[in-house]
Amino acid sequence: MGIFSKLKQAFSGKQDSDRYLSGLDKSRKSFSEKIRRLSLNFTGVNEEFLEELMVILLEADIGIHTAQKIVDAVENTAMDRKLKNFDEIVECLIEEMAKMYNAKEDREFEFNDQGPTVILMVGVNGSGKTTTTAKLSKLFLDQGKTVAVAAADTFRAGAIDQLAVWAERLNIHCIKGRENGDPSAALVDGCRYAVENKIDVLIGDTAGRLQNKTNLMNELSKMHRVVEREIPGAPHEVWLVLDATTGQNGISQAELFTEACNVTGIILTKLDGTAKGGIVIAIRDRLGLPVKYIGLGEKLDDLRPFDLDAYLYSLCEGLAGNE
Repeated sequence: MGIFSKLKQAFSGKQDSDRYLSGLDKSRKSFSEKIRRLSLNFTGVNEEFLEELMVILLEADIGIHTAQKIVDAVENTAMDRKLKNFDEIVECLIEEMAKMYNAKEDREFEFNDQGPTVILMVGVNGSGKTTTTAKLSKLFLDQGKTVAVAAADTFRAGAIDQLAVWAERLNIHCIKGRENGDPSAALVDGCRYAVENKIDVLIGDTAGRLQNKTNLMNELSKMHRVVEREIPGAPHEVWLVLDATTGQNGISQAELFTEACNVTGIILTKLDGTAKGGIVIAIRDRLGLPVKYIGLGEKLDDLRPFDLDAYLYSLCEGLAGNE
């Protein structure tokens, strides 16, 4: 069974299938159409074909280093297996993308059974941190968990009130930081509230400033210390929120955050708003971190757990051999 058949089989039974297809519609139309056009003049895996494939991968925002790895792998595999047929080459391409993502083993997200699970949301301003915090809260509520949020983004005008409004809509408690105050103080108050009220999940919406790496490291380090002091083992997750529409610039920002704190996963927002869905593979290769959730729309329940099979199928649906 080829990879397209396996992906289709895995995809058909998923509850998120419609959201994935609609959310990745722009990326699928761009990527699949360009790959299909490659078949028109295909004469084999030669230098011209590999150059055109590289361009398509770059246009999908896979990035030069990651794209080169994929092109080299396709060339080598095609030679080793003596692949001649275009459909076989396309299957080979998707296989290599899947291999690249699966090359690293990930730690599964687990709830803390000794008390509140503390999740810190980090990322630059404009990435969608506050809205994503609300969407993540809704997702945990739907799982039957009790949730509270700590508005620790004390420097962005309106950020505290924005999260408070979301919390009111979701009927959850919001621990508010003081505007222009110490964000760590809001996290301390949040941890104490979560412990006292036996809350399952506390999500901290942290400040998104990125003046320089030293200040960022100091600020995030302090947040880690105060949270750990209140709840041993916390924070249990640090999720970096990236805006998919910023592409490779977003990855450069992400590298600073991963150097500054122990980021455990990526939440990729606004993936439905870009035709460059290949950013998922670039993130995995460049940062070595798993994509935990992706934003596939503006509704509260459009933040979905990342599923590699669903992602690859939605990106490549309609390619030869996939019908």
